[in-house]
Amino acid sequence: MPVILPAHIAAGIVALVFGYLALYAAKGATLHRRAGIIFVYAMVTMSVSGALMDALRTSSVSTNVVAGLVTFYFVTTALLTVRARSTHAQRIDALAMFLGLVAAALAFKSGVALSKSGRAEMGPLFLFGTLGLVAVAGDFRMLLAGGIQGSRRIQRHLWRMCFAMWVAAASFFWGPPRRVPEMLRIPALQAFAVLVPIMAMMYWLWRLRVQRNSRRLHLSTAASEAGAASGKWNTM
Repeated sequence: MPVILPAHIAAGIVALVFGYLALYAAKGATLHRRAGIIFVYAMVTMSVSGALMDALRTSSVSTNVVAGLVTFYFVTTALLTVRARSTHAQRIDALAMFLGLVAAALAFKSGVALSKSGRAEMGPLFLFGTLGLVAVAGDFRMLLAGGIQGSRRIQRHLWRMCFAMWVAAASFFWGPPRRVPEMLRIPALQAFAVLVPIMAMMYWLWRLRVQRNSRRLHLSTAASEAGAASGKWNTM
């Protein structure tokens, strides 16, 4: 514990700083990419160390253990989505999908166990389990298709990164009060800081959807005009 805890705290601070920086940086720009990479490495350290510490302390699959495993799965698959495809990409994706399935199963198992005693922790566990299964279903479809491209690739990266950022923000701002400096203990400010990743995710998902629909409309119109011009030419 004395060895892991400092690394966990430091990784959490780095993840928050560079996570918010990546959210506000121009998407695709150098700052966004570099901040995103640092965020991923920090989140991997934070999630793994947090899960390990709680597993050693409680000797059980607690809420923190599940949160660490699911967050690790989300952030690593988000990074893999935008990395260049390698010859072993299919195997890595399959392994990641299996990890996500195990984490989701553990979340539901622990949630059901806690529901019998009516403990409040069952809510987050069922949330992690549900989102984990949604992500695993996306992994399965991607494996069947042999990969993913275009806006769907960006969407996959976006929502997984934002969810991981939300976990980091919620753990800090909505966790034990002593974690947050006194000057930041303003309920409205804390709520805003936690909800920012979700709001950013919804905005960019909406924007990608609008762009995709606009592109489809443009292609459809161009095809119709080309067909009409071809028909007119044939009747001449």
